[in-house]
Amino acid sequence: MTKFVVDSSAVLHIVTEGLQIGAEHELLAPTLLRSQVLSRLHESVQRGELPDDIARDRLAAVGRLRIRLLGDAVMRRRAWEVADRLGWWETFGAEYVALTELQGDALLTLDQDFARALEGVVSVATVDDLR
Repeated sequence: MTKFVVDSSAVLHIVTEGLQIGAEHELLAPTLLRSQVLSRLHESVQRGELPDDIARDRLAAVGRLRIRLLGDAVMRRRAWEVADRLGWWETFGAEYVALTELQGDALLTLDQDFARALEGVVSVATVDDLR
């Protein structure tokens, strides 16, 4: 079984494209994923990029995905250390890295800047790896 840590860009891509996750894979994410998905969808509606009903449907679809959400004290401590090590002020991305280091096999993001920042830090997966 491959454990993929997924960020909001990956999760929204999965539901938008209706991708099927291979049964041999498990999806993990920090608990902050819920808030990030909610915010990204709301922002898309406010910018006029997405109709409200479509955004709400996608939010509901994300809620139906089998994603194990984690956020214990060990992960938070590791995220702090990751942010320090990588010179990041914010810790949101560091939570994904910490979870990948602690429990995941690879991190899946469609954010190319984030993926580049992770070179040599953790394995970065592609959408094709989910199939």
